[in-house]
Amino acid sequence: MTDGAGRLLTDQLRLMAAALGDEVAATDLDAGADLTFADWERRSNRMARWLVARGVAPGERVALHLPPAESTAFLVSYAAVHKAGAVAVPTSTRLVARELAEILDHAGAVVAVTGGATAAALLEARPKLPTLHTVVATGPIGAGVVLFDDAADPDDGEIQVPVGADDIADLMYTSGTTGRPKGVVVRHRSASMLPNGVPRWTGAGWLHASPLFTFAGISSVYNPMKLGMRILYLPRFDADRWLGFVESHRPTAVFLVPAMVELLVGSPRFDGADLSSITMCSVGSAPIGPATLQRLRERLPEASVSNAWGMTEAGPAYCLLPKEQQAARPGSVGKPLPPTEFRIVDDEGQELAPGEVGELLVRNPGREREYFNAPAATAATWRDGWLLSGDDAYLDADGYLYVVGRRKDVIIRGGNNVHAGDVEAVLYEHPAVSQAAVTGVPHAVLGEDVAAWVVLHPHAEVDAGTLIAFCAERLSDYKVPRHVTFVDELPRNATGKVVKRDLRLPDAGPNGAGAARGAGRRGRGS
Repeated sequence: MTDGAGRLLTDQLRLMAAALGDEVAATDLDAGADLTFADWERRSNRMARWLVARGVAPGERVALHLPPAESTAFLVSYAAVHKAGAVAVPTSTRLVARELAEILDHAGAVVAVTGGATAAALLEARPKLPTLHTVVATGPIGAGVVLFDDAADPDDGEIQVPVGADDIADLMYTSGTTGRPKGVVVRHRSASMLPNGVPRWTGAGWLHASPLFTFAGISSVYNPMKLGMRILYLPRFDADRWLGFVESHRPTAVFLVPAMVELLVGSPRFDGADLSSITMCSVGSAPIGPATLQRLRERLPEASVSNAWGMTEAGPAYCLLPKEQQAARPGSVGKPLPPTEFRIVDDEGQELAPGEVGELLVRNPGREREYFNAPAATAATWRDGWLLSGDDAYLDADGYLYVVGRRKDVIIRGGNNVHAGDVEAVLYEHPAVSQAAVTGVPHAVLGEDVAAWVVLHPHAEVDAGTLIAFCAERLSDYKVPRHVTFVDELPRNATGKVVKRDLRLPDAGPNGAGAARGAGRRGRGS
């Protein structure tokens, strides 16, 4: 066994394949495809051997740029990369080529696995990636690409290139406020709070629809099996289909982002659906309205329904709000599970009393993370073992956490983090734009939407639709502003910083209608 025996991510798959090989580990609900533990083990062994033969060395980075519809290829590749001793780099399927190239160049990726709708962006980015020597695709997409089925050694026996628990398993990329990508280092020992082992197998379902490149998606690869559960994956969320799968597959655990909950409670099927199998419902990745959360709890009276707090930089830092505390502590996300610790501090770093709002600091002994090849950013985010979360929050007298807002300039749109600086940087590339400020505005379903306020250069003319299209060519779709307002000047404080709380949308009508209207002449709003 490797150094740090039993502490590698793939040790869990080996244990399950040996003990419960014929059991179904994962089901792709859209494709109706099952993957057993034995098949997952054998196929990932073959691919791992192929990667080694291809020259992938321990610690080198392998990108996984696969669409949600190809979840089996993602699961096989993810395990294979770790077995080859390499580092997995899951990338957002919504990245445009420019964004993808920046991330993979920063990571120094040597191999990329792609397919379907994501292949075009990768092929466009490829010429800008000097380290990328091999592209693997699930279907024929052009010359110089290896087919996924051919990226397999004939030998499917067990393989693990020696790596230790302190070695890097994954790089999870999150955009920085400066527009530069930052990869969060996830080591094998810090990937999960659940230890490896063979559980009492129930085969109960763990249903989720989170993209596999996200923190929630990656957490749903090995954690279900550690609890004796199988993955039920819905690649494309649809409220009515989700309710139908709950009734037909009877999952015990489900994970939802707030936008999904909004769509569920708005579905005509919601009140009549049989949700009695669910005993654990975790909601996370974005703020959720208290009324919506209460509505969900009313429909799941026997389940533990939690509004979780988490961030990729915090690693496996989980909160738990016991079911019996939900009514007594409305708005709380719970207490941290050991060894995670929370502190609330003021601007000078002094700890605040219960009930006082300040910045949330998080410590996760033994599971600390950092940014890849970014010592300055790491030093600014982690201090003396504590992560500066950027969230404003308070603790009550019993240590329960309440998150009230964000200090970081981040918009959470439908569970996707949008850093305002990324969008502003693209707006500044347009020759008509003199100044730009981006922030979030309320949205009934998504929680927040992206809005931009723009000052044009003298005599410049551009309309909102043109700027939105300009952004759409350069940004992932969820980052593109849906509202553009032209102003004569941006509100600023005495130091010249834009005061974003003073930015106001014009009367745009229901659901933001008319957000892209207007000629966009200097000083005119859309």
